[in-house]
Amino acid sequence: MYSFKELQNIANETLKNLNFEKEPLALYTPVKYVLEVGGKRLRPVLTMMSANLYSDNPEIALKEATGLEIFHNFTLLHDDIMDKADLRRNMPTVHKKWNENTAILSGDAMMIVAYGFFIGSKNPRSNDIFSVFNDTALKVCEGQQYDMDFEKLNVVTEEQYLEMIRLKTAVLLAACLKIGALAAGAPIDECDKLYEAGINLGLAFQLQDDYLDVFGNTQTFGKNIGGDIASNKKTYLLIKALALADHDEKMELEKWLSFSGEDLNRKVVAVTEIYKKLGIRELAKKKILDFSEKSKNILNELTVEKNRKKELENLIGQLIDRSF
Repeated sequence: MYSFKELQNIANETLKNLNFEKEPLALYTPVKYVLEVGGKRLRPVLTMMSANLYSDNPEIALKEATGLEIFHNFTLLHDDIMDKADLRRNMPTVHKKWNENTAILSGDAMMIVAYGFFIGSKNPRSNDIFSVFNDTALKVCEGQQYDMDFEKLNVVTEEQYLEMIRLKTAVLLAACLKIGALAAGAPIDECDKLYEAGINLGLAFQLQDDYLDVFGNTQTFGKNIGGDIASNKKTYLLIKALALADHDEKMELEKWLSFSGEDLNRKVVAVTEIYKKLGIRELAKKKILDFSEKSKNILNELTVEKNRKKELENLIGQLIDRSF
């Protein structure tokens, strides 16, 4: 069985060998920049790791893994524009380093390149694989739209939020696991179980992201801490805080939500203290653990030998305990 590091190296080497040093440079240089600034390569690793459950050659899903990683980075590029983010992986975002028009067009090019990796496959399940990818791509857009819609709503429920992150984040991780298994010829019911495991992993992963945005640190997280608080983003933490706050605490929270001063750090510190007082930190960690345990339990149902599942189980544990 291949380790996370081995699969990560395969993904990195494959992306490094893609030719983006071509004209027009103004289109392709930002693409090269985005793919070179790093990242965990979680999605291609999950794809190949899933394939490795059923095949001794995880590179049977390398083409699809590469397409999924490029698609993921395309979504980040466009998300950063919509979120007005300055940093991504501790580096300037494309629209900051260049401009918004460049970021939009280079992102469009990345999406088209990603689709190219799903065309012309000789895998007998290529139609099924493409269908999963195409359905996932649309769901990610639906999730992003819900995320933007939430900005205009005064109240967002926990259920609405979880559905949004299921679409925006979890379905792509689920697709990686399912596509890898499909490429390796796994039984359909096993592919479906891996998809469900991926959904629960994705929910835990995004909730951990919300948690780290408040309780992490910039150096390891790769983004400015408190960005969600500063922008009034309706995360699980804020939604839970508004639901649990008494009258005075809710008034205090709403005061900071309407804060329009320049010293946003004051707002971040104040809201973080309210979260701590309400026990939001502990509630978030429990929710993360619940989803990660569901993911692990589904993996236990797979018919492959336990030793073949070890790398994937370890990865899920590391993702939930991460500080990045």
